[in-house]
Parts: sequence; structure tokens; C-alpha cells
Amino acid sequence: MLLEGIFPAITTPFYPDGRLYLKKMEHNVERYSRTPLAGLTILGSTGEAVMLSDEESRQILRSAREAAAPEKVLIAGVAKESVAETVRLAEYAADQQYDALLVRTPAFYPYSSVDMLTYYRAVADRSPLPLIIYSIPKYTKYEMPVEIVAELAQHSNIIGIKDSSGSVERIGALAAATRNAPRREAPVTQVFTMYTPRMMLAEAIGPENFVSAESLGGVALAPPAPRVKVMRKKEVGFQVLTGAANQLFDCISVGATGGILALGACAPQACQEIYMAWKDNDPALAALKQQRVAEASAVVLSKYGIPGIKHACDLNGYYGGRPRLPLLALNADQQAEVARVMAELRN
Repeated sequence: MLLEGIFPAITTPFYPDGRLYLKKMEHNVERYSRTPLAGLTILGSTGEAVMLSDEESRQILRSAREAAAPEKVLIAGVAKESVAETVRLAEYAADQQYDALLVRTPAFYPYSSVDMLTYYRAVADRSPLPLIIYSIPKYTKYEMPVEIVAELAQHSNIIGIKDSSGSVERIGALAAATRNAPRREAPVTQVFTMYTPRMMLAEAIGPENFVSAESLGGVALAPPAPRVKVMRKKEVGFQVLTGAANQLFDCISVGATGGILALGACAPQACQEIYMAWKDNDPALAALKQQRVAEASAVVLSKYGIPGIKHACDLNGYYGGRPRLPLLALNADQQAEVARVMAELRN
């Protein structure tokens, strides 16, 4: 599967009393779907996945998938501490027609490198969807060693890594270490953009193939099998995605194929413009666009985290709302600071 471009790590909306606000999730996803973003990442760190029950995770995955446009790649965060629970949520994501899985490193016990190899291989062996490793040492206090990533890149069902170390050098090292990983044929469009099984299914059961229940006397039939022919094939190796919006240009310059970005949740256009300038082979413009997000990244993400991202979403037309306790919403002074740094990043 091809993973190129910007994938915002979107937030999970809550009512003030902490209940899931699914209507706002649908609103946000529909709005993201109208942007040129490559896809969406649901239930990552920005989505407060660790705050949710298993049933709430399933509700969010279902709600987001139902609202997403078929041409957007959907990545589901499914990480649990055990192999069995991670696979169980992975199977649900597959039932919901997600395209790939984001699997954070387990964090509670002091896992060894052998433990991590075992965890990812066991999940990948059992998962119906391809895996993206997720290394975020800021939260887990564990950074996946480059040599372990290189070894896991040999697995046929592990297709990439999201690295949130904040190190451009490490992104380059990961790209170099996995350059000789097995290459696979991936379906792409005529202009070599991503083309997933979910997109194929959406085309196969489009309006021309729709049969209403009423016309059949109220009898519901299963949708027809996909009949869409793959347009083109492209050889794809192991792919490295950055989690650092403030270093996006530098990271793609040293081998990243794009980013899964928290800043993309509240400023998707600004992040997309960096990537498109690089894609258009205009490094000067890409560097200028990169500088444009520097202060917002430092304040919204690094200083205030989830509450900052959610308030910035509120400023930009996406529902952010309150984080789930024990995280607290920003006070008036903090909100004013976020508003100031987001002033130039309005969509």
C-alpha cells in the first residue's frame, strides 16, 4: 500500500460531561474529506485513544468511517498492551473497511527489543490489515531502535513507521536502514496516487450498481463483489512517515514519504502546502511554508498538547471542545496565546 502525503491525526470530540460527541466527529471528518489531504488517522495520540474504552474506540472508528469520503485513506490506531487485544481491534477496523493500522509501541512494562519484535510480528501475522509502527518516545519512554525497525520491515504485513522522535537525523537513518526492505506492488491511480481496497469497493457499489430495498419488496441484498480493475501498479517499499510538523520539509527531504501530523488536525491546509511545495520541486517555497507553522507548532503542540490542539481546532472550523479528564481545557490566557499563533493559519 502506498503512503504518501499528509494524514492529520484527528481529535476525538467529547461533550462537556466527557461522553463521545459522535455528531461532531462526523462533522470534522466530512470537512477534512473536502481538503486535498491524503487521508485521516483516527485514534492516534491526538485522538486520546488511551482515554477510551474498547466500545468507545469501536464507536469512533465506525463514526469516522461512515463520514469519510471514499478517496481518503483511513488509518486506524489500534494499539493495546497485548497482542490479543490489538488484533481484536485490528479485526474490527478491517470490518469497518479501514486501509491500514497505526500500532503504537506497548508502554507499561520495560519491554526489551526481543519483546517488541515478538509483539509486532505476532500482530502482523494475525492482522487482516497492514501495520504502521508508531514510535513516540515522548509518551511511551521507549524509542524503537533503528535496527529493530529494519528487521520488522522485512515482514510482508508491516509497511511503514510513524516516527515522532522529532529528529530529522533519525528519519534519515530509518529511511536508509529500510531502503532494501522487500518491495511490493501496490495499486495506484493513473497519476500514481493512492488507491486502496476501500476505494475500489466504493466504485464497485456506486450509484450505477445500487438496488434499493423498496424495489426488492423490502429484501436487503449483500452488495455486489468489487469489479473495478486496478488502474496501475507501483513498486512500494517500507515507508517512513514523520510525526513532526515543525520538521516536515526536512524530513521528506531525507526520505520520509509524508507525515501523520497532530498540527494537521487544526491546520491541515498549512501542512498540506509544505508537502505540495516539496512535491512541486520548489524547496524555497517549501521552506517558507515550513517557517510559517513554526510558532504554532511550538505553542499549540509542544507547549499545550491535546488541549491546545483542540482549542486550535475550534478556531479553524473543526470541533475541538474539551479534552477528557484528567486533561484540562485551556484557560483564557492560554486560549489567547493559541489564537495569536494560529491567526496566520486559518483555513
